[in-house]
Formats: sequence, C-alpha cells, structure tokens
Amino acid sequence: MSEKNAISINNADKIFNEGRDDEVVALSNINLDVKEGEFVSLIGPSGCGKSTMLRLIGDLLEPTQGSVEVFGKSAHQARIDQDYGMVFQHAGLFDWRRVAANIELPLELHGWSKSDRATRSQEMLDLVKLPDFGGYYPRQLSGGMQQRVSIARALSFEPKLLLMDEPFGALDEMTREHMQIELLRIWEETGTTVVFVTHSIPEAAFLSNRVVVLSPRPGQVHSVIDVDLGQRTESTRQDSDFFNAATEVREALRAVEEQE
Repeated sequence: MSEKNAISINNADKIFNEGRDDEVVALSNINLDVKEGEFVSLIGPSGCGKSTMLRLIGDLLEPTQGSVEVFGKSAHQARIDQDYGMVFQHAGLFDWRRVAANIELPLELHGWSKSDRATRSQEMLDLVKLPDFGGYYPRQLSGGMQQRVSIARALSFEPKLLLMDEPFGALDEMTREHMQIELLRIWEETGTTVVFVTHSIPEAAFLSNRVVVLSPRPGQVHSVIDVDLGQRTESTRQDSDFFNAATEVREALRAVEEQE
C-alpha cells in the first residue's frame, strides 16, 4: 500500500437547498484521507450522508464548503481524467446491449478501436470469472453475475479508484458473501483503491483495511477503525479477529446512535 493519498477531504460540508426552508445539512466538517491501494468502507445510520460523501469524491456533487482532492487534484479534474469508476446497488446495465458491449461502452465513448475494445472486454470477463458470457444479454444473468459485469465495466479503462455504493445490497446472503470474496480478489489483482458504502457491519469488517463510521445527520466522521485480518478467505468469517473487528464496528455504531 502506498503512502500517497488517493483521496483527501478537507473541512467539507454539504448542504442541500441552502438558505431555503427545506435546507438539509447532510455532511459537516468532513476530514478524511484514503491512501492509494486502500480498501475503505463507509458505514453509519441511515441518512447519515454515506452516499453523499461518495458522490462528493466522484464529482457527482460539489461540497458547499471545503475541498475534495483525488490523486492530488480536484475531484472534477479527476473525473475528467477518468481516474475512477463507479458501481451502484443496481448494476445499471443496458438490456439491449450484450454483456461484452456493456463492458465496452466506456471504451467506445473514449474512442477505443473496435479490436481493442473486444480484447479489453474479454480481459475483464476473465477477471470477473465470466469468460463465456460476453454474448449473453443482462436479463439472462443472475443478480450476482450482473454485478460482476458492472464491476468489469467500471474497471475496463483501468481507473485508479473504484467507488462502490452498496453494490451487493440487493443480493441474497450467500451470493453477497461470494461476491465479497470475488471483489477482494479483483482488488488484490488490480491494486485499485476502493471506497465502499455499506449498511452491513460484517461486510465492512470483512472487506476493509479501515472502516469509517459516520454520525447521524449532519454526518461527521465519528471514528475510523483499522482492520487487519490478513488474507481474507471464507474461513476468515469464523476467526476471532473477524468477530472482534465486527464487534468494534458495532460498538462504534451504537455510540453514534446514542447521539441521536
């Protein structure tokens, strides 16, 4: 893991409808650094601003005050430079495009040649262990397979940062656990920095180097929990270190709930 920052958020606030009767202070005085190559999860009570924070990093929203830098430049410039990919809870695939064509879409928009797109989409299908599904339509795939395609599409242009907003939230528990293992494999193979929003305590503890716990709205960084589980496997879920990490996250969440 690099000592360089992939993300630096400094004194960031986000206020919706500022100055109006329906003003909402979503985030207040957020300060957070994420190192290159880290896997960081954001967790907190519903409505605490987790997704808003992710959108500030991804330049889908602008901070009302403060700054967000991605790889030493503004989040806006990082988006222009194609430094990150995004994956949401729903795969967001185009039903009329085959799987390979879905993966190739960002490359097509960025002017890659047809042959280069085809080569890259097959590389990504191999990465997410769907090598034979390029000719299928999304409706022919399971939910977990669709999310793998979504991850492949987000990584197709080799972004240095992957932003994920509850990508496994709609999956059944067994599929979700399998996808967590797959995501960790992809993360380790690519070296991509990951920021991951989740409501699941076990998921945050299992996946992350660090778990950022946000307070109730207006969201603030309540605590940052380091997690050191070594190489994660299915058996990690039975280890005492995993239970201890999940317990620490749970206790931090209980503490923030007492603030409400």
